[in-house]
Amino acid sequence: MSESSIGPEIPSPPPPPPAAGAAPQRSLKNPWAAVALSFLFPGVGQVYNAQPAKALVFFFAFTGAIYGTAEVSPFPFAFLIPFVYLFNLVDAYRGAALAAERRTETLEDVAESPAWGTGLMVMGALLLFHNLGWLHLGALVRFWPVLLIAAGFAFLRGALQRRKAA
Repeated sequence: MSESSIGPEIPSPPPPPPAAGAAPQRSLKNPWAAVALSFLFPGVGQVYNAQPAKALVFFFAFTGAIYGTAEVSPFPFAFLIPFVYLFNLVDAYRGAALAAERRTETLEDVAESPAWGTGLMVMGALLLFHNLGWLHLGALVRFWPVLLIAAGFAFLRGALQRRKAA
């Protein structure tokens, strides 16, 4: 007689339940719903995608561009309004599509960069100083290319560090 016919087959035990401290799985997001929400107002699609730091950046960039156009100078702030708005739509779509692509990614795996918080604090401080009369943003308009130089430097530094690490 073979061993399989000796007795009734014993079922294998069920898999253990997930640990109580395990990170929740990301739910799948519809990219077109994210775009529709971002179309209503910049940042809302990022909130839908569970990216609150990006949502704040898009919100403040859009409202800051409108404020700068009205209160400081039309150039360069008027050009930022459509740029921020359209980039917001693209980012909302890509964020939802990427979340759907990485179904196993957990919420704890996504680390927000400290640059978002730092940027928001600097922007808030500048607007506060302007409102208190300690800083006149209109006088700083001619120095806006310094921001482009700083951003270019940051991108170049990051690319060189990645190349060196590879």
